[in-house]
Amino acid sequence: MTTYMKRFVFGVLLSSTLLSCGPSEQATADGRKRILTTFTIIQDMAQNVAGDVAVVESITKPGAEIHDYEPTPMDLVKAQKADLVLWNGLGLERWFEKFLQQVKHAPSVVLTEGIEPIGIGEGPYSGKPNPHSWMSPANALVYVENIREALVKLDPAHEATYNANAAVYAEKLRAVDEPVRKALETIPAEQRWLVSCEGAFSYLTRNYNMKELYLWPINADEEGTPQQVQKVVDTVRSQRIPVVFSESTINDKAMRQVAKETGARFGGVLYVDSLTGVDGPAATYLNLLQYNADTIVKAFTSP
Repeated sequence: MTTYMKRFVFGVLLSSTLLSCGPSEQATADGRKRILTTFTIIQDMAQNVAGDVAVVESITKPGAEIHDYEPTPMDLVKAQKADLVLWNGLGLERWFEKFLQQVKHAPSVVLTEGIEPIGIGEGPYSGKPNPHSWMSPANALVYVENIREALVKLDPAHEATYNANAAVYAEKLRAVDEPVRKALETIPAEQRWLVSCEGAFSYLTRNYNMKELYLWPINADEEGTPQQVQKVVDTVRSQRIPVVFSESTINDKAMRQVAKETGARFGGVLYVDSLTGVDGPAATYLNLLQYNADTIVKAFTSP
């Protein structure tokens, strides 16, 4: 189907879906505010701040690839109903700005305001900010504060609740940061490389004094090319890096090829762009941080 036809079909479906929504559907039955987020990690953060006084949903589902997500007509209906839309920014949701132009009702807030971005150093996105800033717990505190401010502005009647919830959640983030730091510091300094498919760990490696190596800088059109694989293979060999990893939303074939060609151990799957379902190892953002740290340390220290 051509791009034109996709847009035409989307428009027809959207029009019919919007017409089927009555005015009573614009608010929750109990009057709570509707908060919509672009992906599950922001949803989890926002839910912790909102508590039970607002309903928080995510456009993308657990396990979804968020960079090139294709919104559905129902996603747009959710956005039209929302009282507030929260998104990451820094070029993460490449689909979202066009999507947002279709939304006539809800205000939107970018949660990376106040974060010092790390630039992408190579490839077609060279010079653009790396969008994965939530991978640093220190940055997550900025997200939480931005969420708190947005909710208080939207719903001042519950300011005390939002303030209290944000304070509790911020303390949990600080509490997980130090154990993660100590765990990663057990890896010998010369081996402290984090090798992944996407360059999604720049903020984490900066936060925890590690070096980063990746196949491609950001999920895009060129992923796992022979040139990308060879570059990583050469570095893994020259630096004698013992372990490589993949990410949950990415096919691990290219990284397993790196492991095979270099003799490095495939250390497992890390979570970055999406949480898991409730029964998975990264059902919350705090779980994600701890699981990734445990997986990295185990891979480096296993015999």
